[in-house]
Amino acid sequence: MEIKRRAGRAFDQIREIKITKNFIKYALGSCLIEMGDTKVVCSVNAEDKVPLFLKGTDSGWLTAEYALLPSSTSNRVPRNSNLTGRSQEIQRMIGRSLRGVLDVKKIGERTLWVDCDVIQADGGTRAAAVTGGFVALVEGLSKLKKARLIKLPLLRDYLAAVSAGIVYGNKVIDLDYSEDSEASVDFNVAMTGGGEFIEIQGTAEGYPFSQEELAELLKLADKGIKDIIEVQKKVLKDEIEYLLGH
Repeated sequence: MEIKRRAGRAFDQIREIKITKNFIKYALGSCLIEMGDTKVVCSVNAEDKVPLFLKGTDSGWLTAEYALLPSSTSNRVPRNSNLTGRSQEIQRMIGRSLRGVLDVKKIGERTLWVDCDVIQADGGTRAAAVTGGFVALVEGLSKLKKARLIKLPLLRDYLAAVSAGIVYGNKVIDLDYSEDSEASVDFNVAMTGGGEFIEIQGTAEGYPFSQEELAELLKLADKGIKDIIEVQKKVLKDEIEYLLGH
């Protein structure tokens, strides 16, 4: 059954994205990312210490926290929701994805904390958190560079994430909540600007999927991530180039 997507979106089309930099006054780096009706505040702060396993190594660390705020969904979310297994899984994905493009050995013995707070959820919150988290990270690293606290080049590439899935037999990307709740296959994919995978999370609900369907979903995700990175490039402009060593 062919579905009609909200706002007439094509199956391979992402939702409209808006990124507002420097959204939080006191954060080292921050942004508000809006992907359709999903809105996530991402902020980055630095702490001059590292986990015990990195002490004395002259290497830094990056870790992430993720939470749904109380009024982010139609039913109030308890404030301790960040303790749930789902939230822990998502924040680990965010951390792994960002560490995949960051050379932590060049930030010194400090920890970068990436906080992703969902203020409105309509599907794709973890993908928005990864994408917005990267923008906030670039902002934070730029300030550390100006303070001469880090070494260059620091970033390996751009980073973004997108959801992909099968809804009533239709392969689509960037699912909103109504699509996600009906999806028989659900993926979250994080990739670099060069098209390399950092994370692939996927599962089937109801029936298994084939290798051909997997390949099609990853191809859709690749296109969606390229579109998202084009938005990041416009937002970050020349700010990121020296962090990449260009």
